[in-house]
Amino acid sequence: MTNQKMTNQKMTDQKTPDQKTIEKLAAFFSAQELEVFLVGGVVRHWLMSRPLDRDIDLAVAGDAAVIADGLASALGGTVAPLSLARGMVRVVAPGDGEAEDSARDATAWAQPWTIDLAGYIGSIEEDLERRDFSVNAMAVALESWEERDNPELVIDPCGGRQDLARKTIRALNPGVFESDPGRLLRALRLSSQLGFRLEPGTVRLLATESHRLADVSPDRVREEFLRILSLDGAKAQIEAMDRLGLFQQIIPELQAAKGVDQPRMHYWDVWGHTLHAVETAELVTKGHQNSPVYTCVPWTPESEQYFAETVTDGYSRRTVLKLAALFHDIAKPQTKSVDETGRTRFFGHSEQGAEIAANRLKELRVSSRGIGMVAKMVEQHLRPTNMMDGDEWPTDRAIYRYFRDVSDVAIDTLYLCLADYLAAKGPELSHSEWLNHARMVAHILHVGTNEPVSPASTRLVTGHDLMAHLNLKPGPYIGSLLEDIEEARAAGEIETQDQALELAAKALLHRGDSN
Repeated sequence: MTNQKMTNQKMTDQKTPDQKTIEKLAAFFSAQELEVFLVGGVVRHWLMSRPLDRDIDLAVAGDAAVIADGLASALGGTVAPLSLARGMVRVVAPGDGEAEDSARDATAWAQPWTIDLAGYIGSIEEDLERRDFSVNAMAVALESWEERDNPELVIDPCGGRQDLARKTIRALNPGVFESDPGRLLRALRLSSQLGFRLEPGTVRLLATESHRLADVSPDRVREEFLRILSLDGAKAQIEAMDRLGLFQQIIPELQAAKGVDQPRMHYWDVWGHTLHAVETAELVTKGHQNSPVYTCVPWTPESEQYFAETVTDGYSRRTVLKLAALFHDIAKPQTKSVDETGRTRFFGHSEQGAEIAANRLKELRVSSRGIGMVAKMVEQHLRPTNMMDGDEWPTDRAIYRYFRDVSDVAIDTLYLCLADYLAAKGPELSHSEWLNHARMVAHILHVGTNEPVSPASTRLVTGHDLMAHLNLKPGPYIGSLLEDIEEARAAGEIETQDQALELAAKALLHRGDSN
């Protein structure tokens, strides 16, 4: 056999993680002699020639809970109930981890699978007609999945393939949201995820039934909302949710931002600025994009890796940054004041906004880490700019303190500062002023991430050293002296223990605290 033929044969013999997993499913259900259908997203992705995600929906003729126990055992997975009243249960199965061609392939094989099973009574066609949207109401018999390219094998009683061609999300009947109000947000998420329009009748139904979102569990609202926020074009989806009466039930505190005017340096009111901040937070984390605006943003391959990192509730730093942008000025309405010169001020809005964000995200059951990240970014979002002294860029000492205080989200907050600036200026953006602002942020980023001394480095001196060499008694000023020394070291002003002790002695004399 020639090398080319061997290569072709190898490609034919290799199976993707999708194929391998579905083969295992087919083998299990064949042995059980159960009628099983692939439904929903997996069929839609195949018809659209899109790669599958790690979720598979199955419709089974029988008790899904009993079947799930056997399936989990066969796949080495675990079972989690979804909605026992509706006969839905989930199996989470580990990936195979068998790929050897590349690290990326190995990662794909290792990722877990989520397999949702729903039992049905009657025919599969009747089951599909009870589903939410036409593009989700298609099925392929699991035993026939290898022949799925045959259009006759796709069971489509509700016109799903036609709506796929039209790129349309259409509710199957007037009761879809009444029977499951969680579908209200799913409709917008699917629209955003697929790049489809919402059918006009479905839009009217969403608006009419939007009040039912109050009946959805906070966990499910959080999941659907964060999924929407994680997708490109989050601003447009927030605007759509707001028009339909959904957004005010998710973050009601933001409604007060509508119509709240800002100083002349802002192009939009607080509401408009907030939405554009979400948009620009998305854009400042997408690289240079061959854009004269975003080419100014500091960006490297490491930046992409950083913002793609999963940090809370299964979502990335990029998504959490957009969430912080949504909250960053939320307290402006109640902190607005106008001084005797006519200047509009928002004293304390960062601190109050951080508190509002923490309380709202707690209601949405966001993880404690996610809440802490957002609250810290909201609280500190003005600090990068406030570190400047007139036209002078922040000092190395100020940058050291910033990274020390803001810690895990110091970099994220710098990008929020960039997004905030762009969202303030809008169409009145001056390229030269924007370039100078972006360079200032890049300077903070460079100094803070390339400082000669890491905060975790061994100290030049300890508290015991200070007390022994300077004849000091224990007290809170010892910690203050150590911090002064670390700041000076980070700024490159001192390098040795003797210099550290000399600095401490001078600081004591200056403060009049010498013993």
